[in-house]
Amino acid sequence: MGRDLRIVDCHVHLWDLSRARYGWLQDDPLPNNPAGDMSPIAHQDYLLKDYLADTANWRVDKIVHVEAGQPRGAQLAETDWLQAMADDYGYPHGVVAGADLTDPDLDALLEAHAARSSVRSVRQIVCWHADPKKTYNPTDPLLDPAWRVGFGKLARHGLSFDLQLYPSQMVEAVELADAHPDIPLIINHAGLPTDRDEAGMAVWRAGLKALAERPQVSIKISGLGITDRAWTPDSIRPVVLECIDIFGARRAMFASDFPVERVHGAFDAFYSAFDAITADFTAEERDRLFAANAEAIYRI
Repeated sequence: MGRDLRIVDCHVHLWDLSRARYGWLQDDPLPNNPAGDMSPIAHQDYLLKDYLADTANWRVDKIVHVEAGQPRGAQLAETDWLQAMADDYGYPHGVVAGADLTDPDLDALLEAHAARSSVRSVRQIVCWHADPKKTYNPTDPLLDPAWRVGFGKLARHGLSFDLQLYPSQMVEAVELADAHPDIPLIINHAGLPTDRDEAGMAVWRAGLKALAERPQVSIKISGLGITDRAWTPDSIRPVVLECIDIFGARRAMFASDFPVERVHGAFDAFYSAFDAITADFTAEERDRLFAANAEAIYRI
């Protein structure tokens, strides 16, 4: 039954290593990556044809591409590559562009991103964690006044923000949402419940509940292997159901995070789990979670 589900995958990464350099995939040795060991996908292209092969057993109608870690100065080139692909092939249907919100040239970059017809959102991973093996940043960007000024510039361009953060940062994210109610926030990867003890999960749960009280905030249920490396459908079930319970069936959406999540399991495995976990939901709820919410939130 699940293979007939209409899917809009709103978290996909593509890269062509002959076109641009991705240090997290090409440095030797590979740098520490809090998402896991990237060696199975390193040093090789991941193109549209590869994604379509990975998803061949499923009805993926549309995809949203999320920036894949290009450095400052190379982010517009990534967007232009994706826009040309969209113009030629119809994929991707939406683009989450990369931007460093402290970039001195941010105004020009945002203006250029917004001028590309497929761009809908911007992402800069803001994850900060006290554990150096888990952190993506040396300090917390959400506490940087200059970063917050940059964030406020998204509104004038009609851009949302894909928010990849840790639960310990969610109090700051609530303040950010309250200061900018006109900028939609899309939480990535289920809010990354990385501290799996009872106290850590309580922080995650409370943070999501506070964020969900802000109507402009939605959540992507994806990246579950990042925080549950030995995951099973039963082990991820509580996280999936809590995200849906907290945000409701109109502000939660499934996504693959492929091919990054491929180091933790096949597309078939993740989407079969999502299918089974929501088997008792109504047809409308399932369509929203698998497709319609992503279409609405990313305006595709």
